[in-house]
Amino acid sequence: MSVSAQNVKEGRGAMLPAKLEKIRKDRALIRWWLYGVCALILAMVVVGGATRLTESGLSITEWKPIHGVIPPLSEAEWEEELEKYRQIPEYQLINKGMSLEEFKFIFWWEWAHRLLGRFIGVAFFVPMVAFWATGRIEPWLKPRLVIGLALGGLQGFVGWWMVASGLVNRVDVSQYRLATHLSLALVIFAYLFWTARRLAPMSEPLSSERERLHGFAVLVLALVFLQIFFGGLVAGLNAGLTFNTWPLMDGSFIPQGLWVMKPAWLNVFENVMTVQFQHRMTAYLLAILGGALVFATFKVTKRPQMRQAAAHLGAFLLFQVVLGILTLVLHVPLFVALVHQAFAVFVLAAAVDYLAVLKGSYPVQRQSAD
Repeated sequence: MSVSAQNVKEGRGAMLPAKLEKIRKDRALIRWWLYGVCALILAMVVVGGATRLTESGLSITEWKPIHGVIPPLSEAEWEEELEKYRQIPEYQLINKGMSLEEFKFIFWWEWAHRLLGRFIGVAFFVPMVAFWATGRIEPWLKPRLVIGLALGGLQGFVGWWMVASGLVNRVDVSQYRLATHLSLALVIFAYLFWTARRLAPMSEPLSSERERLHGFAVLVLALVFLQIFFGGLVAGLNAGLTFNTWPLMDGSFIPQGLWVMKPAWLNVFENVMTVQFQHRMTAYLLAILGGALVFATFKVTKRPQMRQAAAHLGAFLLFQVVLGILTLVLHVPLFVALVHQAFAVFVLAAAVDYLAVLKGSYPVQRQSAD
């Protein structure tokens, strides 16, 4: 049953067809706008990955939310930026003697990353104001969009908090902060994608589907988020550049040395071997659970949308495992690593989509939170 067909009666009488049609059109417009913002976040994740892999993230040593849009426009301004970079440990201990042309290469990556972040903010805020002013946003949806805007602002602060960790006493950013920055970006993606998907017309979900599949689907989504966080730790520690064999790691499936740091919990975040190992193991677990969820879905329901969502999730998880293995054994080539990072967003989208289809469309004239 589509959105325009469900909940036709509200309160004392039936909703007029003209009003239903307007809601349907407004939802379609808002849905595609949110899809566009999600696509920009995907691009941001890719550019952020390139910034990390090219060691460009510390090339801009100041946070100027407005003025920072304008890059250096003269030779003197370029020299000024390079001089600021010369003051931080990364230059002094790793890149000492870097030429201006070499500096420009890493500067442009970080500048593009920050510019894209600003553009996403504008691409979200301006249409939201326009839709709000023209009465296209349903009342229950307004606070959800404001939350999305607030999360985007928070992400800007977290991004600078991450960069600031590498400007003093370190030659790179904190892996804790990098993983937090990446995870928050994909929390925002998931939040907006969930909202967009549930604004789409969907067939009516069955109570049996929800009862038997919901908990399983939530578990898979939670593991996807955990795996993304682990991936951020791998990137932050450059752990993908070590132990580049598969399926064995350091000569065995479960290598020695996973818990050498004291206290033991520190290994989860700072031991390069443990960080890569847990990323591998979570990938295997996700692939197994994804396959099990596909099997359970096909057993529980014949609803085409539900089966399609399950098939997408299972296939995406399997492909992502293959990409991860290739990234590792090829010693993290830039292109393959970026495809691996980008496809993590597709896996997340598939997990969110599965839950959205399981939940169904937002009811028309819905006022309360769901």
